[in-house]
Amino acid sequence: MADSEKAKNAAEDVGGKIKEGAGKLTGDQSLEAEGKKDQVKSDLKQAGAKVKDAFRK
Repeated sequence: MADSEKAKNAAEDVGGKIKEGAGKLTGDQSLEAEGKKDQVKSDLKQAGAKVKDAFRK
C-alpha cells in the first residue's frame, strides 16, 4: 500500500472519530452515525490494501 493511501485512510479514520465524538457531545445521532460509517469505510480500505500487499509478495 502506498504511503499516500495509508495517510488518506488514517485521515478518514480520524475524521470519523471526530465526527462521532462531536455527535455524541451534541446529541446529534446522524453525525455520530456518519462518523462511525467513515471509520468502518476506512477500516475496509485498509483491509483491502493489506490483502493486495499480501498478494504482491
